[in-house]
Amino acid sequence: MPKWFQPLALLCGAMFAFTPLVIANAPYESTMGLVQKVFYYHMPSAWVFLTASVVCGIASARFLATGNPRHDRTALAAAEMAVLFGLLTLVTGPLWARKAWGTWWIWDARITSSLVGWMIAWAYLILRQYGGPGSEKLSAGLALFGMANVPFIYVSVNYWRTIHPATTVVPKLPFSMGFPLLFCLAAFFLLMFLLMTLRTRVAEQQARLDAIYLSLDEQA
Repeated sequence: MPKWFQPLALLCGAMFAFTPLVIANAPYESTMGLVQKVFYYHMPSAWVFLTASVVCGIASARFLATGNPRHDRTALAAAEMAVLFGLLTLVTGPLWARKAWGTWWIWDARITSSLVGWMIAWAYLILRQYGGPGSEKLSAGLALFGMANVPFIYVSVNYWRTIHPATTVVPKLPFSMGFPLLFCLAAFFLLMFLLMTLRTRVAEQQARLDAIYLSLDEQA
């Protein structure tokens, strides 16, 4: 692993250890009270989920254009991040919604499109695993649909009636709430970067092992 990986991993661990203190010192929201603090985990996980979907789509497009397996490995790692952080988003959202809005789930535009995006990421991984020869290119095409869904997820609250606030709310947060959110965002994005680095490293080693096995078979 690169020399910078271990210091960044230690920094990431320290940030996640410190996030409960940062969130605890954030003020209560006037109408939702304590439960609103789920926001500091829900929103960063959602942003990382969407970012991973975009990274997967871009890497897949580059793989289709160039055939470079490095882009394919990046897309695979990003798809796994989309599944992981998408799950966190879909779990923390209902936990917050049940207390704040009196319902676990509602089929509004944002929630439904987020579920679709998460299912596309799952479909990408399933197709890669069980699709047989050529599944890399088929799954890369599927990743483009997942990436195209991201802008719809983001702007859906501005055009349809949903239980989510509009996208203009976050930029207007006071510093006492904005700083904890930015701190959690930095921790989540750093975690995503480190996990993707590890996953691409594993994929590279797997490719090398496959090449060794193929060379041994040819010699035999």
